[in-house]
Amino acid sequence: MKDTICAIATLVGESSINVIRISGDDSISIVNKIFDKDLTKKNSYTITYGYIIDQSEKIDEVLVSVFKGPKSFTREDVVEINTHGGKISVNKIMELLMVNGCRLAEPGEFLKRAFLNGRIDLVQAESVSDMITSRTDAARAMSMKGISHELSKKINDLRSNILELIANIEVNIDYPEYEDAVVVTCDLVREKISYVEGKIHDLIDTSKNGLLIKNGINIAIVGKPNVGKSSILNQLIGEEKAIVTNIKGTTRDIVEGSSIINGIEVNFYDTAGIRESDDVVESIGIEKSIKKIEESDLILFVIDSSVAFDEEDKEVLEKLGDKEVLVVYNKSDIGSNKNELLEKYDSIEINTKENDKIKLLKDKIVEIFNLSEIEKSDYTYISNARQIALLKKCLDIIKDIRVELEMDVPVDLMQINIQLLWETLGEITGQVYKDDLLDEIFSKFCLGK
Repeated sequence: MKDTICAIATLVGESSINVIRISGDDSISIVNKIFDKDLTKKNSYTITYGYIIDQSEKIDEVLVSVFKGPKSFTREDVVEINTHGGKISVNKIMELLMVNGCRLAEPGEFLKRAFLNGRIDLVQAESVSDMITSRTDAARAMSMKGISHELSKKINDLRSNILELIANIEVNIDYPEYEDAVVVTCDLVREKISYVEGKIHDLIDTSKNGLLIKNGINIAIVGKPNVGKSSILNQLIGEEKAIVTNIKGTTRDIVEGSSIINGIEVNFYDTAGIRESDDVVESIGIEKSIKKIEESDLILFVIDSSVAFDEEDKEVLEKLGDKEVLVVYNKSDIGSNKNELLEKYDSIEINTKENDKIKLLKDKIVEIFNLSEIEKSDYTYISNARQIALLKKCLDIIKDIRVELEMDVPVDLMQINIQLLWETLGEITGQVYKDDLLDEIFSKFCLGK
């Protein structure tokens, strides 16, 4: 990390401003070579107006910000050049920077340097990624909990409890003559481990809420042809996204639409009517519908309640398997036929003529996914697959410790698994890491981040 890196930190295109970021020991001196003002005399946290120059030619009118390490994002000297939007000028400035000693940054390298220099931990870095991709205010709020270190504090508190246990075990082993030292017994180990286990279970249980906030909810609207699936989609998302006709097979491909319900993004998929068909295009749409059933968090199984439940309805039902299903009896304004085969499922009666009926359907979705409670929460959730996997690994280690407790294994031998538990929790925040893991994590970021 001794070299100086540069990258474009904004999307390049026809815009008002592009930002070029430079970080490293030589960042100020390199930019000074191509700027018509002397940056070496500027204080940290200052912005200077001037021109980027190539010998005597003015390249662009810019604002240059200076952030001197260690009080910068990477804890290195950082310079940011605010240039006009457009590809030509920004690429020319990048060319000048690299000619004068910069290297093009790798994806996520600024964040990686911030992590390696102790400015942020891995939870904060991954939360920055989540902030960039957040699509709802709830997702933004949850990302901010990670960036502001509140999530890391929960992990660090658990590590502190385990570290205290490890330290006392080592004192008992190395200095048995210390009468005032805490004697670590199996009961004390059991008490500490139970506390940590409970907190980990809480984090994993609430991670379901985090995943809903981060990824949204995927809901497939399925049923035989002409039961009103497209009309329901249009009403749910508040726009005419799907074509509605009384001709069977109108929807031949999956039509997608989204709506924000109680702060959570809900993605609805209007699927092709499932039935036997000789039409090649319609058959492809039906295959996609079946695949979408497997991928969805909830199935809205739409029934035309104005007619009797028939074999086509039954064929659709057989394809739902063990998925979460809400039976939607549509067209309730003209009929109310129900079937005993569907009694085991939760159901609702609606029609697309009355707005309050669609609201009832949305309220049902809120109830199924407990969105009201999520909306009232403080959003301090784990939602990262790597972090969740490590928490589950911690529970496996705790199971091994409990087996040792049942077998009356000496406490000093238990220390191996207790130490492993402490290190595994450290992998979540990055206090324990492997270089190849860091490369994998930060390679997922874009250039300039």
